[in-house]
Amino acid sequence: MRRASRQLLRILNSKRFYSQDALEKKVMPILETEIHLPKPEYNVEFLCNPLNRDLIAKNILKRKNSGNIDKVLELHQSLHSQEEFIKELSKIPNLTDPNVLEYADNEPCILRVQGDQPKYSFEPHEFSQLAAKLRLLRTDRLGPVTGSRSYILLGDLAELEQALITYTLKELLKHNFKLVSVPDILPSQVIERCGLISDGERKLVYVVEPYYGDDLSLSGTAEMALAYKLSNTVLHENELPLKLAAVSRCYRAEVSNLLEERGIYRVHQFTKVEMFICSKQNESVQIMDEVVAIQEKLFGQLGLHYKVLDMPPNELGSPAYRKIDIEAWMPGRKQFGELSSCSNCTDYQARRLNIKYQDKNEQIMHSHTLNGTACAVPRMLIAICETHQLEDGNIAVPEQLVPYMNGKTVIKKQNVAETKQFKGKHKSK
Repeated sequence: MRRASRQLLRILNSKRFYSQDALEKKVMPILETEIHLPKPEYNVEFLCNPLNRDLIAKNILKRKNSGNIDKVLELHQSLHSQEEFIKELSKIPNLTDPNVLEYADNEPCILRVQGDQPKYSFEPHEFSQLAAKLRLLRTDRLGPVTGSRSYILLGDLAELEQALITYTLKELLKHNFKLVSVPDILPSQVIERCGLISDGERKLVYVVEPYYGDDLSLSGTAEMALAYKLSNTVLHENELPLKLAAVSRCYRAEVSNLLEERGIYRVHQFTKVEMFICSKQNESVQIMDEVVAIQEKLFGQLGLHYKVLDMPPNELGSPAYRKIDIEAWMPGRKQFGELSSCSNCTDYQARRLNIKYQDKNEQIMHSHTLNGTACAVPRMLIAICETHQLEDGNIAVPEQLVPYMNGKTVIKKQNVAETKQFKGKHKSK
């Protein structure tokens, strides 16, 4: 016992664990909190070559991007204002797949339509009507609880959310994805380097008050945290493709007054299962096809009727070289609604976060990164509940989800406690 005590004392006195000052005050040391991000490695050789000016300008115009290649070229020739040069470089979007660049009228190309459009002997209802009748959801008058464009899932609908997540993760694990738990608060710089900056003057992310010391924001998708996790990393090509998956809350400050985006279709926070892949440069096109195939399997097994769209340049965010969306038929709304996206970002994010790999010839190259939605809960709930509604107003549980619903095959009216109706009060001055 005495020997063990002396050994423990030596460990506690070691500067590897505590400073002497911390020991005397019996407090833990203050850890370093400074955020270390790599210096972006833009492809200056390509972007600042005057011979590429017209190609880049056409790409910017087609994508309705705010980048200015002429300003970049002008600043590149200047011997000063390096900071402004880097800022303008960061605004230039990724190149676009040449086939996509030529899409006429900025309309998506329908690659395929899968499944049969469901038919009913009755007039199908919208999700909001189904949920209200069965007491599955609260969206109105939430007041100080969550605010506008928020929701509370009740009873079986909350259980269906968890069933969807479990079903999705089980499928992703079959495809060798590694599950990672990610934070919902990230350095704002990481979000910007991943490509989500702003929509005009309006920020698309929630920024944490600077009172807390760092420039932080709420994450809009797990893709950003997964990319950040791999920053300043050199992988070996034998490790690629590196497939990561995460379940996270996603926070979006964006708003919409479009009728088709009513209800829980577009909300300020929701749960999502995200796929993120690092690949070799010559494999990202093939891997994108594989990710879309996984998405189609996930949705098809749930009995959803959907179409696969190759999105035009004006629908691509700055990081995307190509983006494929999947839209599911929502019978109550009598229209298709977006369920998922898959983007090949090539080396756009890798150059900004220093994500590289070493090939068999020991050459160091920037990785390609891809991301894809495996399950965005609110829209999946809309599509599933509207597709599988029954004439009596109940909802049939898709066969694939029954094992994760404790064998429940039908969602009926919920026997849940009434939730308080919050009403705002004006404070007297």
